[in-house]
Amino acid sequence: MYSNGKIRGNRRVSGFGRRNGGNGGGRSGGRSSYINPNVYVNKATEAVAEEAFQPIHSFSDFALNPAILERVIRRGYVQPTPIQDQAIPAALEGRDVIGIAETGTGKTAAFLLPILTKMSASRGERALIIVPTRELAVQIEEELRAFAAGLPIYSALCIGGGSMFTQLRALERRPQFIIGTPGRLKDHINRGSLRLNDVRNLVVDEADRLVEMGFITDTRLLISYLPKDRQSFFFSATIGPEIRHLIDAFMNNPETISVKKRDTSANIDQDVVRYTDPFHKLTLLHEMLIREEFKKVLIFGRTKHGVQKLADILSERGFSAVAIHGNKNQGQRQRALQEFKQDRAQIMVATDVAARGLDIPDVTHVINYEAPENYSDYIHRIGRTGRANKKGSALTFVK
Repeated sequence: MYSNGKIRGNRRVSGFGRRNGGNGGGRSGGRSSYINPNVYVNKATEAVAEEAFQPIHSFSDFALNPAILERVIRRGYVQPTPIQDQAIPAALEGRDVIGIAETGTGKTAAFLLPILTKMSASRGERALIIVPTRELAVQIEEELRAFAAGLPIYSALCIGGGSMFTQLRALERRPQFIIGTPGRLKDHINRGSLRLNDVRNLVVDEADRLVEMGFITDTRLLISYLPKDRQSFFFSATIGPEIRHLIDAFMNNPETISVKKRDTSANIDQDVVRYTDPFHKLTLLHEMLIREEFKKVLIFGRTKHGVQKLADILSERGFSAVAIHGNKNQGQRQRALQEFKQDRAQIMVATDVAARGLDIPDVTHVINYEAPENYSDYIHRIGRTGRANKKGSALTFVK
């Protein structure tokens, strides 16, 4: 435990000259539930040697369009991941697919490759991809562009914070892929710039996040505009009652594929940081971040103002820090994300909503500078580290 200026197993943390600091923002106005700080303390389980996954198929076994397969191989894809190995054959057969898998399991390729193959055989095919966050939508479009490079495949990215003019121009081209967040997709339908009556491929990604963020009603409405004769893909880390109702209402005899093996927090060291006042809190954070092992750090705050304030303070202190929150426009958010992903920034400070659905490799530490609203948010936050069977660390500040 980090407490009273001490770090367990390490030297005493020294203070530094008194200066204006602040705690990076207060509590949000939303409802929260009490979380016993003991749940923030857990030693990572020792990595158990698991038998390496042996796929049944290679990518060349799949009945993919040759041009698509060429791009897959060119991108260095050697073996399909578990979700790809099981979902792609079912999808190529025209089956509806439910994939129970976390971010980072390769699920984007599991739905993009079959849909692209279908489109190569029928120019009239179109797809709607509904996601909870702007960043996830951008990531999917980037993957799409890589797999469809040089092919006559167009997409429209319909997300809040993006240029409406650019989106309208993209939709006028009648793109094969419409990728977006529920609110902005609904805006386009209401203004007549988006029609879904001929879209026969549906992807709902991060369905559990759509529920958590209050988008389930909008998602249900969007799906209702699609023709009943379609192929549907639902991906989610968990399948709760609301998602089950959605599946029962809108899917046809789906094949369920689950690749969840264990709690995502099993290989994450979790501990608390005890602080007495805002200055002490900032002091402890500073002294952590100068340590060599804090190579790539994602810090969570509750409010947009608090997140930006903390990033500014850290930058003033000489750290390479960026912020990502709802007050930034889409271009600013993407630039910050790319700086962090490409290791040009050591630290990214984020709100929960802005960081949902992000797949960022090699995050060494997650720091909950402001405690999460609930345990579900906590699990989501710390899941940004300890990915791909690597060990990670999660630290939560507790007064």
